[in-house]
Amino acid sequence: MSNFAFKKTNYVLLAIGMAVVILGFILMSGSGSEEGFFNSDIFSARRIRVAPLVSLAGFIFVMFAIMYNPTKKTQNDKE
Repeated sequence: MSNFAFKKTNYVLLAIGMAVVILGFILMSGSGSEEGFFNSDIFSARRIRVAPLVSLAGFIFVMFAIMYNPTKKTQNDKE
């Protein structure tokens, strides 16, 4: 029997968490200001508040996916 640290559930949860992190970074992206032109979109609520919170939530979800243990032992299994 193989003793891997992660089960299939952990990998699925990790993939979901990384997709959320990538989504947060995509929400942060966009054009910046250039010389002679100021782009006020760099201070939008999406780039300043929403995207970092989405990325933070993704990182927290990834930590949960790493610590999640899908095999719960019952009292019958201990005997």
